Amino acid sequence: MAEEQSQNAAQPAQIKNRIVAQYIRDMSFENILAQKGVKGDPAPEMSIKVALDARKRADNQYEVMTKLTVTSNTKEGKEPLFLLEIDYAGIFQIEGVPENQMHPYLMIECPRLTFPFLRRVVSDITRDGGFPPVNLDQIDFASIYQQEIMRRVQAQKEAAETPAN
Repeated sequence: MAEEQSQNAAQPAQIKNRIVAQYIRDMSFENILAQKGVKGDPAPEMSIKVALDARKRADNQYEVMTKLTVTSNTKEGKEPLFLLEIDYAGIFQIEGVPENQMHPYLMIECPRLTFPFLRRVVSDITRDGGFPPVNLDQIDFASIYQQEIMRRVQAQKEAAETPAN
């Protein structure tokens, strides 16, 4: 009996993660090519920016947002073709994640789960907007998280080194 209790205590808590809802929180698509027209070959060159955000909603419930900005310009003249800005959110019911691991879990695992749906939305919007569908490559959310942590540490160092006026 004592052996069973010590074995149970040694096992980590079972993580439960359920997507309660996911939705487009905000979106803007501008077809600049149709509005202004572009001379020559409108071969596209794309830039994609990713930002993440999360907030607690209720006990064990969190809203996690993936914010994408997709900019497409012509390769030659750098004339804008389209601009897509989308905030895609998921509501997650999460249990069993230790408090000190919750932030990385929210910023890595949760966006990874909603990404296939966001990818489909981006593809549909760009296709319906008159362009070939944009099929996003897989995003390394762990790398994005690590870069943000390093950026914050650097900003804190710089703030500490700057003399107060």
